[in-house]
Amino acid sequence: MSDLPHCPACGSEFTYDDGIQFVCPECGHEWSRETGGGAVEEEALVRDANGNVLSDGDTVTVIKDLKVKGSSSVVKVGTKVKNIRLVEGDHDIDCKVDGIGPMKLKSEFVKKA
Repeated sequence: MSDLPHCPACGSEFTYDDGIQFVCPECGHEWSRETGGGAVEEEALVRDANGNVLSDGDTVTVIKDLKVKGSSSVVKVGTKVKNIRLVEGDHDIDCKVDGIGPMKLKSEFVKKA
């Protein structure tokens, strides 16, 4: 039995030592030796186009006209979006846009209001 820590992301016991860090072959997660296996990594910060940190419940303003996929409508520059929710993935903001409905936005196209 190995004395290496389990993966903090998926809990796999098949981690291996890569010299300066630990690696999980199942999910591909990598973490430094200093954090060890028991420490939970800090949440990744989501930043807007100006570099401000966003959090759940913030109000943001769209800084670029955004075409809505599968529709002929457009989210115009200056549209305020209230009560955002941060999610993981390429589009990291989940919200409801007035007049359009629920959608996902990329943080690079918004600024904190």
